[in-house]
Amino acid sequence: MALEARSSAILRFGVFEVDVRAGELRKQGVRTKLQEQPFHVLTVLLQRPGEVVTREELRSQNWSADTFVDFDNSLNTAINKLREALGDSADNPRFIETIPRRGYRFIPPVNSNEGKFSATQTRTRKIVAVAVVVATAAVIAGGFVWRSRHARRLTEMDTLVLADFANTTGETIFDDTLKQGLRVQLEQSPFLNILSDQKVNEVLQRMGRPKDERLTQDVTREVCQRTGSKAFLTGSISSLGTHYVVGLNALNCETGSTLGSSQVESDSKEGVLKALSEAATKMRERLGESLATIQKYDAPVDVTTPSLEALKAYSLGMKTWFAKGDAPSLPFFQRAVELDPKFAMAYARLGMVYHNLEERALAIENTKKAYELREKVSQWEQLYLKAHYYDRVTGELEKAAQVYEVWKQVYPRDWAPYNNLRGINALLGNYEKTLENARGAVLLDPDNEDNLMGLGHAYIALNRLEEAAAVFKQAEERKLEGEGLLWGRYKLAFLKDDAKEMERLLSSAASDPSSEGNVLVWKGLWEGDHGKLRAARDLWQSAAKSAQRNKAMEWAGVLQAGTALLEAYLGDSQRARAHAGAAARLAVNRDTEITAARALALAGDVEGAEKLATDLNQRFPLDTEVQRYWLPTIRAAVALDRKNAKEAVEVLGIVSPYELGAIGWMEPVYMRGQAYLMLHAGGAAAAEFNKILDCRRIVELNPVGELALLGLGRAYAMEGDVAKARGAYQDFLTLWKDADPDIPILKQARAEYAKLQ
Repeated sequence: MALEARSSAILRFGVFEVDVRAGELRKQGVRTKLQEQPFHVLTVLLQRPGEVVTREELRSQNWSADTFVDFDNSLNTAINKLREALGDSADNPRFIETIPRRGYRFIPPVNSNEGKFSATQTRTRKIVAVAVVVATAAVIAGGFVWRSRHARRLTEMDTLVLADFANTTGETIFDDTLKQGLRVQLEQSPFLNILSDQKVNEVLQRMGRPKDERLTQDVTREVCQRTGSKAFLTGSISSLGTHYVVGLNALNCETGSTLGSSQVESDSKEGVLKALSEAATKMRERLGESLATIQKYDAPVDVTTPSLEALKAYSLGMKTWFAKGDAPSLPFFQRAVELDPKFAMAYARLGMVYHNLEERALAIENTKKAYELREKVSQWEQLYLKAHYYDRVTGELEKAAQVYEVWKQVYPRDWAPYNNLRGINALLGNYEKTLENARGAVLLDPDNEDNLMGLGHAYIALNRLEEAAAVFKQAEERKLEGEGLLWGRYKLAFLKDDAKEMERLLSSAASDPSSEGNVLVWKGLWEGDHGKLRAARDLWQSAAKSAQRNKAMEWAGVLQAGTALLEAYLGDSQRARAHAGAAARLAVNRDTEITAARALALAGDVEGAEKLATDLNQRFPLDTEVQRYWLPTIRAAVALDRKNAKEAVEVLGIVSPYELGAIGWMEPVYMRGQAYLMLHAGGAAAAEFNKILDCRRIVELNPVGELALLGLGRAYAMEGDVAKARGAYQDFLTLWKDADPDIPILKQARAEYAKLQ
């Protein structure tokens, strides 16, 4: 069977890369020992990801005729050694799948991004196929078989890059608009793999070009080569009077030869989007997609929106979002829904942006509107709208997860459902599934900032700190510096008790004006965790004022409520109630109410806590987090205030399946420990507090992480184990040696410790 050479001698999959010329397998930049024969087998499999490579093909390309008698044993040994080097399993393969009686399939996609090649190099690299490399050699030895230079079709593993349209009409309405319309049309295909705008922007930056530079044919071809993509697609629109012609042309990245083209005419401007849809459908067939999937997933572009003006605003919103972030993109999406009030995806993107800006009420409003308009959209858009509706509007995490699983099946090369499933499983405490989906996302797009952030956090949740550190290092080497990655590094430094690194990271973040609020919040968490209540309060109040200046009133409300909760935990009930009230005046949203209700319950304002709990119950009747986690936690705090510890324990039973999840930093476990202390069950209380102390990676900088030490001391004292009690009290007081001396809970701790002497 014909095989085609890659454009690069560096092949990458997940955290691994293969240097074909040097004969090396590297994991996160570190060379992994692999013998010559297994390495040769790997290079053959990497040339055909997703395809079955038969045992006979592997024999003919890696073993000479005189070893034929020993071939079966030799190949089995090579595959076993290869799986061992990759950390793979024959029973549950992530990399190499055995196809009984046939051969093997390499499962994940393979990327190549060695860089730009000259025209001569490009023509030369067209010649060779499957590599058989000796580790000490610096050149690729024979063994590759040529694929015909006239091959016209893509495989499911090939990536396609979209160029900007050449617009000769003189009408600016088509600028950006037709490319966005083409992306909408092509992204509904389960067969085609379109390079994301985010990836394009990253490559443009590495090329020394602006992230939002126009993608001419030459620039697109270079992006295509640098990303190891197979082809790029150019588009054009021309006119004669009211008559328009839309043309598409797919070109091989290496040779520049045509893989397929299509052209459709429209007799009016209003018919251009329909013509674009027809041209895109023809192109899908010519690039190798089956008629079955084309017929099943072929909603026309004008179903998404019939308005060129609205689509132009939407395309500018997407372009701005990828290049500059959330806030700058907002006016474009707002304009899109003004121009077309039935534009479902524009509402969805508004929901996404508001969600990222912590404006949850507006996020819910727009996401709900998008869901209501879901009937006339493509299959990909339907999955997007349904998943985010369940995730962000009703809060039904299990239903959202089901939609993401379907999304994975229909669009197996889309990393988004993997990353979102990673987040849901983390909230629910399913950390093995969290890691599985995080790895899946990284395999599909190893240079994506969100994917690497998710993988790093997944390793932290499983207490695999060195692997998390390797992921964050990999991201840093690739110049990725998002807030999630920075928080991951900060949390990792905290877990390693590396205060110097934490301070370095905060200083680094402080140099970016857009990170001002985060720096204040993170510093406040650290100070509060160590009993420096005044410093924490000042930092969080400054963060809240910063949010108000930026018109982020909901986030300001969350910060006010967070201040109230910290004060309530540390025993300043009066200030806690005041800040909870201030939070409610700033914003009435889910997160603010949840936090304020906990603060009020702990601060003794049972009536205020119950009022907020009733409102949450009525407004979020299906929300997984509200119904199965936060309302039981709030009700348990109310029961404890009323000295009804037995009721608190019973209520918290609902939370048990989720209590180690990332929803609430194990606050229900702390509540249960307090309830057992009230019931004079010291042993049971100690077990709960030890759960918290064993899971610093989940508790993070929540004050219950340190207060659990005090609870443990009280539990041991109740059991009469004075030595253990003293040790726990000493650990707590040592951590709080620089705490504000007038904090009520610290005064209690010192008095209790003195009685043990």
